[in-house]
Amino acid sequence: MTVTVDTTAAAALALGDDALVLSHRLGEWAGHAPVLEEEVALANIALDLLGQARVLLSMAGDEDELAYLREERAFRNLQLVEQPNGDFAHTIARQLYFSAYQQLLYAGLAAGDGPFAPLAAKAVKEVAYHRDHAEQWTLRLGDGTDVSHDRMQRACDALWRFTGEMFQPVNGVDADWAGMETAWLESVGEVLRRATLTVPEGPRTGAWAAGAGRQGLHTEPFGRMLAEMQHLHRSHPGASW
Repeated sequence: MTVTVDTTAAAALALGDDALVLSHRLGEWAGHAPVLEEEVALANIALDLLGQARVLLSMAGDEDELAYLREERAFRNLQLVEQPNGDFAHTIARQLYFSAYQQLLYAGLAAGDGPFAPLAAKAVKEVAYHRDHAEQWTLRLGDGTDVSHDRMQRACDALWRFTGEMFQPVNGVDADWAGMETAWLESVGEVLRRATLTVPEGPRTGAWAAGAGRQGLHTEPFGRMLAEMQHLHRSHPGASW
């Protein structure tokens, strides 16, 4: 599939924003993770995503300017990745949903010869770990105590409405979006059932579902997150280390 440079840049911006924003959200766990091992694991996942973001944003322009000088409406990330961390179960549900999607996306891109194939070939290996980490914690929490089960179920239910947006086609990304969505529903549903959790039944697309992040419309917590992420750079414009 042949795409223009502008189309490729716009697609790179959308995928790069996903990785950048989720990386920041996971980085917020530094010093707050429930155990030291998770402090390291979440930091490593955040760094993997940041590396992806740097490559993708550099395909769209200057990575620092794109990360730190754009206004909220100029970001094209999925609304899912900008959702606050909440408790640990909430973070794990968000990570399960997104990493299962990203693994399918990158596997498909790596098999092609488009502009994202080199990144995808490397990143799909990282994302396989991200997905396994989230899956194992979903099983532990869902099939754990009554409290952990309840928290995991509530987290899965709360984030379900943001999942439909992941499969809205991105212009410039050559992917089988419908096939990915079917595979995602089967894969995530199987994990939730193994964890003794109920697969949410709420809407994922349509008038009552979330899904405008790709158009620059974001949820209320994103503005606060962006202000924190951009504060240092905007406070010292032009500074270098």
